Amino acid sequence: MIKAYRANCEAIDLSPDDGIEQIPTDIVWIDLVNPDRAEEKRVESLLGFDLPTREDLKDIEPSSRLYTEGGNVFMTASLVWKVDSEDPRLTDVAFILAGERLVTIRYAEPKSFNLFISAITRVPHDMRSRTALLLKLLETIVDRTAEILENSVVGIDNLAADILGSQSRNKRKAPRYLEDRLANIASYHRLISKVRDSLASLARMQTFLHTTVQIQKDKEARELGKLIVRDIQSLSEHASFISGNLTFLLDASLGIINVEQNAIIKIFSIASVVFLPPTLVASVYGMNFEIMPELKWAIGYPVALFIMVMSAIIPFLFFRWKGWL
Repeated sequence: MIKAYRANCEAIDLSPDDGIEQIPTDIVWIDLVNPDRAEEKRVESLLGFDLPTREDLKDIEPSSRLYTEGGNVFMTASLVWKVDSEDPRLTDVAFILAGERLVTIRYAEPKSFNLFISAITRVPHDMRSRTALLLKLLETIVDRTAEILENSVVGIDNLAADILGSQSRNKRKAPRYLEDRLANIASYHRLISKVRDSLASLARMQTFLHTTVQIQKDKEARELGKLIVRDIQSLSEHASFISGNLTFLLDASLGIINVEQNAIIKIFSIASVVFLPPTLVASVYGMNFEIMPELKWAIGYPVALFIMVMSAIIPFLFFRWKGWL
């Protein structure tokens, strides 16, 4: 799908069979979403240069992701998407400054693009050039990343309260309760890792963009670019802090699991010690020797039972007195 946006924010479709041989002069942004080869050729014929393919976007070499060719600036950044699912992912998006237009190529639909498209009418008229739109789009992407981190912090705080809260400690937990919490920690860790990778990609892209002629000759663009860089840096530090909290929470969860397992082993150990003396008494009087004085006792059976009970009660009380139970 090819969406084109005029300077007045009007959206039009540029399908391969629309008959347009030249891009209207008031088009400032061309957005390719999951383009097929026919659509790529269509835009290439209109722009006059080759677009990076899906395979090109996956290249991790900086020289393949950030470069200038024929006066056009080609940049690729990794954005987080599927944040609300159990499998958050990174998707590579191309940003191209070509002539007087911004061209984006994406094979996913990150929420930040939809947010920007919905709010594009609120962009001031003097900020609807290709460079200004790119910076505003990057600003929206950074804001969306900040929102993802804020939502993650809330979820992690609730998770920590479930694991470490006093009410959780006093209640008997269902089987595999903490094991399920470990799965939640792993899910948040995977998301934060994706966010950190995305922020690193955006930081490299913004640093490269700041050195281009298109930015250097525009004072307002330079200032906005500096603000975006500072936001990315602060978000990166915040993501590192969240990652540290997740590591602590993981260690605490494993520690609690270990303590509970040790408590179970302790109960079995104490139980075996408590029942060892009665077993010894029963074993002695279970022997079938012919000469055993106690065999002739009328009260031998109740005395043996009494000794067995007391030999179990005395160690139990001793353990309670020592605080081992």
